[in-house]
Amino acid sequence: SNMQKKKDLADKLRSSGLRPTKQRLRLAEHLFNRSKTFHFTVENLDRVINRKGSDEKVALATIYNTVHAFEKAGHLKEILLKEGRSYFDTNITSHHHFYDAANNELIDIEDNNIELKKFPIPPKGKSIKNVNVIINIDNDTQNQ
Repeated sequence: SNMQKKKDLADKLRSSGLRPTKQRLRLAEHLFNRSKTFHFTVENLDRVINRKGSDEKVALATIYNTVHAFEKAGHLKEILLKEGRSYFDTNITSHHHFYDAANNELIDIEDNNIELKKFPIPPKGKSIKNVNVIINIDNDTQNQ
């Protein structure tokens, strides 16, 4: 039900250490009330949430802080790309991505479609937390 959804979103905010304000609930709704995985940067999200004609503006700082709090609490996964861009992913299970730089797009790779066999030994005193493979893809110029 709608009431239950609102409560779940408020709980996600609370478990991330945030008070469920109207603006944060709107962000949470945009991120989590969807059927498909959502990949985004803070800039993307700012653009979508504050597009022209949207009722109320949400401050960039609020977006940034809310996204980072969700990530710390484990509700979002952060994916760092080489050019220092951070993408966030609403799918927090272990999985990998194609990255299409031409369209700035991350595309999920089904977990069983990639096999990782050999891992390096991490530095002394460290252990591997998780593995995110990013395969960079490009337009296929051969076949055009």
